[in-house]
Amino acid sequence: MGEFYLDLKFDRWGWGLRQAMLHVAITLLALGIAFSLPVAAQYILYQWWPLVAADAGLLLVSEISLAASLVVLLNMWRVASENHLKGRVADTASLVYARHRRNWFTRWRERSLIRKLPSSRDACILTLTGYDTFAGADSLLREPLRSAYEIRVMLLDPAARSAAKRINSLPDEITQQSYAEEVQASIACLAELRTLGKKVTLKFYDCEPFWKVVVLGDHVWVQYCHSGFEVKSEAEYVFAHNPDNPRLGLYVPFYMYFLEQWSDARHPRYDFDTGELVYCDGSGREVRRARFNGGKARAPALLQPKPEPLSVAGGATHETRELQTTV
Repeated sequence: MGEFYLDLKFDRWGWGLRQAMLHVAITLLALGIAFSLPVAAQYILYQWWPLVAADAGLLLVSEISLAASLVVLLNMWRVASENHLKGRVADTASLVYARHRRNWFTRWRERSLIRKLPSSRDACILTLTGYDTFAGADSLLREPLRSAYEIRVMLLDPAARSAAKRINSLPDEITQQSYAEEVQASIACLAELRTLGKKVTLKFYDCEPFWKVVVLGDHVWVQYCHSGFEVKSEAEYVFAHNPDNPRLGLYVPFYMYFLEQWSDARHPRYDFDTGELVYCDGSGREVRRARFNGGKARAPALLQPKPEPLSVAGGATHETRELQTTV
């Protein structure tokens, strides 16, 4: 299944209207078939069948056509049954969109899905660098974040060992420097959102990434962070909140996964004013601060000249210097 897309049901009025129109169309079709049966039966019995019975070739063509029609109808029924079963399974999981490849068509479908969503107050993002998610010029969530009020973002600390491990598993064009530049671009984008009056909070985690989770209102985007592959090339799933039965679907589990990571006291908060990482205890009190270097390599320390040893007699020291100069 290359791409699976279900129509969103948050618009109850539109969904009910489509169902009513479908029932009207089926009823009209059934009435048309019922009224045409006598005429069709009369034509088959008195005109078409005598011709077929008298011509062996026409009989063979009729049998082949009937067999082919039955094969097509049975295959259509099988496909419709499988799609109906998949639709019920997807509805149980609250899956509204899925794709396993990224191209211009899937990007168009994703942007169409974003445009249909109502403006959300909160946005929660757990990702790696955040550049392809919201910082890039063509990122999917760049515009929706401008309509949100509270934005919570978690990025992988570029100075962590897990970041270096993941960078080493990716293609050669992805380096520590490019990773740090993407993180800095994401920080600059979030700082710009702060100037627009948004409540932005940024945290960094240092464990190896497992899921990329983006919660935007009543929808959550999920991607698996497979080692050795970029996240943007992985399959993407979108789950919606089920207002009728919140226990159904995978929206709540992934949302809780983000909240657990967010409330972990081991993950420091980034101070946009000072550029420092703020570490807090379990109760939220500040414990210490550390400078955030953005994953850039530290500058090597300057080598200081080794001080010459002091001697008890000044003349001995002078003689030693003269001897070193002569040599």
